[in-house]
Amino acid sequence: MSIEPIVLSSSRPGAAEHEAPAEAHACACGHEDEEKIVLDSRTIPHAIRHATIFGALGAIKPGFALDLIASHNPLPLLGQLESSRPGEFLISYLENGPETWTIRLTRAN
Repeated sequence: MSIEPIVLSSSRPGAAEHEAPAEAHACACGHEDEEKIVLDSRTIPHAIRHATIFGALGAIKPGFALDLIASHNPLPLLGQLESSRPGEFLISYLENGPETWTIRLTRAN
């Protein structure tokens, strides 16, 4: 079994490095906060997939988004999200199968 990394990518390719984020970045990792990140759930082991996605969503600031890539329509995950955090995320489908689904989850508040 091989280990594959979780892929996160910037929503603003080529964005100027001198742009200041809306709110100061809290750690010293050298990266700036992005308004949108991409998380490919297909690379996350099934046993921790939902927990990983919920952890990522918990780190997103209001007005920011996560584009979630999945190998199926993530209706169970979306149901859990609405049940545990009602109205907190706006959901829009960017790609609707049949092999890949991409859902943009934008934090509303």
